Amino acid sequence: MKAKVHSGAKKRFKLTGTGKIKFNKAAHRHLMVNKSKRQKRSFRKGVIQLAPGEITRIKGLLRMT
Repeated sequence: MKAKVHSGAKKRFKLTGTGKIKFNKAAHRHLMVNKSKRQKRSFRKGVIQLAPGEITRIKGLLRMT
């Protein structure tokens, strides 16, 4: 039987060409009026550096390893 990809992970994470994991930060969908410009600017940065163990875990959910 074919292994399935974790449906929650495939909605949240994308793999870049160099193998980094890209995902959007939380809290960027609503209540933006109350957030500072600096905070809103930081939400736009998509590629986040993660600990090696986290990368391995997420790639496992995406069946990339």
